[in-house]
Amino acid sequence: MQKVTKIAVSLLFAGAISLSPSFALHAQTAGQDMSAAGTDTKNAADNTGHAVSHTTKKTYHKTKRGTKKAYHKTAAKTDEGADKTKNGTEKAYDATKHGTVKVADKTKDATVKASKATAHATENLGDKVAGKPAIH
Repeated sequence: MQKVTKIAVSLLFAGAISLSPSFALHAQTAGQDMSAAGTDTKNAADNTGHAVSHTTKKTYHKTKRGTKKAYHKTAAKTDEGADKTKNGTEKAYDATKHGTVKVADKTKDATVKASKATAHATENLGDKVAGKPAIH
């Protein structure tokens, strides 16, 4: 029996020794896993921060470029609109001036004609009052 006990104790001791490094390795691996997970999380956060920074800068520059482009297009269209307004105003001025001169000429002609008619009628009236025959 003693021999059986020695074998059992030897087997038990050998099993304990073979299990101990496994427990130690396993405990060490869990700590390493936690450390690795923390490092992975830190690296992921750094990468996300860099990506956000890069994207923000890229968006800023594209917005800046787009704003400048819109400014230049607006300035060009404003100048174009000012030129068209100037041309339209000059055309309207010329048309108004021409119309005014035309109306003034017609008014002048009508005034001269009316003045002559009034003078002629007055002359005829004077002759009529004086007893002279009417001239047409």
